Amino acid sequence: MQASARDAAAPPGPPGRDAGGYRPPAWLRNAHLQSALGSSPWRRRRGALALAATGADTFEHLLDAGDGVRLHGLHSAMPGRPSRGLALLLHGWEGSSESSYMRLTAAQLLRRGFEVFRLNFRDHGPTHHLNPELFHSNRLDEVVHAALDVADRFPARPLFAAGYSLGGNFALRLALRAPGAGLPLARVAAVCPVLDPALTLAQMEQGMPLYLRYFERKWRGSLQRKRALFPQLHDFDDATLRLGMRELTEWLVLRHTDFGSLEAYFDGYSIAGERLASLQVPADILTSTDDPVIPVDGFRALRLPPTAAVEIAPWGGHCGFLENARLEGYAERWVAERLAAAA
Repeated sequence: MQASARDAAAPPGPPGRDAGGYRPPAWLRNAHLQSALGSSPWRRRRGALALAATGADTFEHLLDAGDGVRLHGLHSAMPGRPSRGLALLLHGWEGSSESSYMRLTAAQLLRRGFEVFRLNFRDHGPTHHLNPELFHSNRLDEVVHAALDVADRFPARPLFAAGYSLGGNFALRLALRAPGAGLPLARVAAVCPVLDPALTLAQMEQGMPLYLRYFERKWRGSLQRKRALFPQLHDFDDATLRLGMRELTEWLVLRHTDFGSLEAYFDGYSIAGERLASLQVPADILTSTDDPVIPVDGFRALRLPPTAAVEIAPWGGHCGFLENARLEGYAERWVAERLAAAA
């Protein structure tokens, strides 16, 4: 039976909904297999084919993200069809607008009559050249500005947002900020969002090394590209790049942010505990009990308003939720169905 937010012993949020009967076959009930296959080359190919099969027109945009910052994204729409709304999709850390889950979610939404804007965070995808300073996870202001630019470019449409992992964290923080920023956000959906970054890092350090090594490798490659583009600004040496995740993150915080400590930096983008209690934008959150990266107890301890709900499936790994050997995904359909229900 699926667990929900009301099952928690900690102070509860509103009642959660059943996670839609997600029941993968027995061979897909391993968290590490789910997580690995979810970002595999086969899924990337499936995402590319699914998006192409919609027949949508896709165009690139450079967005004004405030203070001279530019962010890049892709707008897709079905030609000759009226729009039910515009969905802003946010990828995870070291993902991009072309990640498999971004394309697959876009395809699901396009088939339901939505337009989709897949945003690249700073230094993700083909965007390292756009801004000299490095990406970090507290750069919410520029995402808010970019979302406002998207809303201005495509007006008279209901605006929604959805994200995966770190993108889910950004989507929920965007929802917190939306009323004060004048962003007309109608609803958000988040899959396996990072809640407490400090606990997420500790979970990766204590768990299977696969995840920590994966993100270290991807981040080092990103920093190398940034150094090659802006050598006078980023003159760190290879010894810095060989630091472990915790040490490299602390290096980033002390040299490229004003937070002063790793703890303050993590606290800056945490959405754990009561931090989502003031949400005014309706929100849906999906996670799994067996997520090897983000501890499930944090979801059971969330304090949420009645317009937000958590759904906890027993399987799915981290942003996997694969259903069969064809690698069809429950999470992408879940996002589309939750947003479509509010359109």
